Amino acid sequence: MSEPLAVVDNVSYQYPHAERFALTDLSLTVGRGEFVGLIGPTGAGKTTLCLAFNGIVPQFYGGRFFGYVRVAGLDTLESPVSALARHVGQVLQDPEIQLIATSVENEVAFALENIGLPRAQMRERIAWALDAVRLSGTESRHPSELSGGQKQRLAIAAGLAMRPNLLVLDEPTAQLDPVGAQEVFATVHELNRELGIAILLASHAAEELAEYADRLVLLAEGRIVTQGTTDEVYSQVDLLRQHHLRPPQVATTFYLIGGGRPDGRIPVRLDDGLRAFERLNGNLCPQPPDLPPPVSHPDPPLLSVKDLHHTYPDGTQALKGVSLDIHPGEYVLIAGQNGAGKSTLIRHFLHLLEPTAGVVRVGGEDASARPTSALARRVGYVAQNPDSQLFSRTVGEEVAFALHHLGYAEDEVERRVVENLDALGLLPERERHPFALPKGDRARVVIAAILALEPEAVIFDEPTTGQDYQGAHHILEISRRLHQMGKTIVVITHHLYLMPGYAERVIVMGRGTILLDAPIRQAFHDLETLGATYLTPPQAVILAQALARHAPGSGADAYPLLTPEEVAACVVGGEG
Repeated sequence: MSEPLAVVDNVSYQYPHAERFALTDLSLTVGRGEFVGLIGPTGAGKTTLCLAFNGIVPQFYGGRFFGYVRVAGLDTLESPVSALARHVGQVLQDPEIQLIATSVENEVAFALENIGLPRAQMRERIAWALDAVRLSGTESRHPSELSGGQKQRLAIAAGLAMRPNLLVLDEPTAQLDPVGAQEVFATVHELNRELGIAILLASHAAEELAEYADRLVLLAEGRIVTQGTTDEVYSQVDLLRQHHLRPPQVATTFYLIGGGRPDGRIPVRLDDGLRAFERLNGNLCPQPPDLPPPVSHPDPPLLSVKDLHHTYPDGTQALKGVSLDIHPGEYVLIAGQNGAGKSTLIRHFLHLLEPTAGVVRVGGEDASARPTSALARRVGYVAQNPDSQLFSRTVGEEVAFALHHLGYAEDEVERRVVENLDALGLLPERERHPFALPKGDRARVVIAAILALEPEAVIFDEPTTGQDYQGAHHILEISRRLHQMGKTIVVITHHLYLMPGYAERVIVMGRGTILLDAPIRQAFHDLETLGATYLTPPQAVILAQALARHAPGSGADAYPLLTPEEVAACVVGGEG
């Protein structure tokens, strides 16, 4: 390891009024110029550890703190946060809560003004920081005008302008589309390699961390479980699964196969996996596997749009002649980068937006002629942030609210409240305040309130954003159960790797139009169309295409596989 820059020595920390310690006997060293990835399930202590490097924990939060943290020789208990900020840049999960100024230039200048930097040096630092994150030329723009990835890069630039030795990032890509996520990882990698800034980055993005990090640290329940190179940690598939973490799909695939390299080690990066496939040439199945055919849904459409256009008041054309039918009982994935028009499209089904032109129908009826309250009985909508849909004093009142508003009899309200809370495992929480529950449970409260209306369709808008792997699958399992009950399901997400086994059909949108509408096995292998809207297919899809190239006598499209299990099953000796 390089010369130590930050040292965490035997740290334990307990938030005020918390029942247990967030960190326990934790020791960690970050070397100068090192890129350390921090992984762990929700509640592992990752955010708390990130905040300890610049003294916010415990100086801002209070609580009980034992041990010490030193960064660039400064003790985080003895040095004020303002002094530590000169050495530690902090970037949070949501850039919106960090951006406070009226222009990009002023945002970067804010911290520099607070430390009294002379104006000439300030201008030099601003130009340098914006150039480093590739935002030169945006100085006069308002931060709200930037894309998600640009906002996160602006937050990085604001921290970078202080010329820190260490940049700490807490889930910086969790709320970004694939374009924004790639922008942030590429920027951080460049800062690390070219400027020598040490990086500590907490993330669930396994494929990206495998590509860029020098070392990984796995936290669980406030303790370090293991640490090592990305190869060493991501090769421990059983350990990661034990802690509800997702290894890169390449690692999972070769774990199931049983090796891949001459030395028996498991590849964890895509390029290594592709090279390993070349060495497996003689062990590939000569025939493609039997796969289930696409499911047909012959009934008339439940949700339909015809030549739909929508232009926002600022002139943004969000939808440009979209035509689409979704049939009863379908499970549909809608994908595309931010600004593709996905959320604009589905809001028309609830009459939350008025069409600029075109027709929207729900159950054959013109949606624009129906009030939102009436449409909500047929189409449930789970927003990206469930907290925006919660406003009642108790979980039970939340589920009952719409039923009372729509005039249902009290005994029917009670029946539906109990039935849906019980179905989602929330009946014991009936008298609790919704915001006293964990985020995943708050999402289930919203779903229970929607299901109480007994809708025919349920739309999930980015339900996996900000969730760890376990939380994301928990929500998707709820969607699967609803689908098995006969509900029509529509899910909007950027996380394509989560959707095999759930979605039947994929609609890819880009710049207000539909670029692709196909069964999932066809859609995920259309790399050209996915690339047009900057979507990243699961690594298993790339491996499947490599398998098709190497398998004897097969065509390029002979292996429409979607998961590591399916790919591993096509290798002789694999355990998929």
